[in-house]
Amino acid sequence: MPNPVRRTPVAGPLEEREESLSQMAYNDLLDRLIKREIPVGSVLQERRLAEALAISRTPVRDALNRLESEGFITRKSGGVLVVKEFSTRELIETLHVRQVLEMEGVRLATGRIPPAELDEAEVAIRALLAADEPSAEEDWEVDSRVHRMIAEKSGNAVLAKHIHDLRVKTHMFNMDRVPERFEIGHREHLAIIEALRRGDRDAARAGIQAHIENVKLSIIEKLRII
Repeated sequence: MPNPVRRTPVAGPLEEREESLSQMAYNDLLDRLIKREIPVGSVLQERRLAEALAISRTPVRDALNRLESEGFITRKSGGVLVVKEFSTRELIETLHVRQVLEMEGVRLATGRIPPAELDEAEVAIRALLAADEPSAEEDWEVDSRVHRMIAEKSGNAVLAKHIHDLRVKTHMFNMDRVPERFEIGHREHLAIIEALRRGDRDAARAGIQAHIENVKLSIIEKLRII
């Protein structure tokens, strides 16, 4: 008799709904962590979060497990989950890895980004710089647009995902901490875009390297003063 064919189980409607709710819970909690709506040191209780999100505890548990594995929250004695406070050392190490990955990302992306997309990113930056009182959210959106464009056009999905995840972590570090970087940082973005427009791979890599290094130095200086 022929061997029976093994079929991969297909998720049913219930499993798909739970997965969707888990993603929703993850996105909501991560957004609150980034915006500091849930402060550092806060205890995260599965039941209360489920009630606040109006969903069952299972997707909330999945979301908390994911946030723990990604290093945004930590488990204390007794299994209590709390919002993690990142150390200066972890900040510097994270920025260093970002620097290495984004330099490779821009190297791969040079020559692969359509001129129209570069133009749109530049228009967004200049509009932000011309705004009277741009919000932190608007700043992050434009900043993310530039870095995401480069990472995605690298053609390496794994690289792009790592860059995205590390950027989220460093965003939690420097939210509202270094306002003096606002204009300077976006001017650096414009220089990187110009290098990409010229197809100058070396200048684009140097631009990304200097951009992230300057972020790191600014935060170190701010922490030193504090």
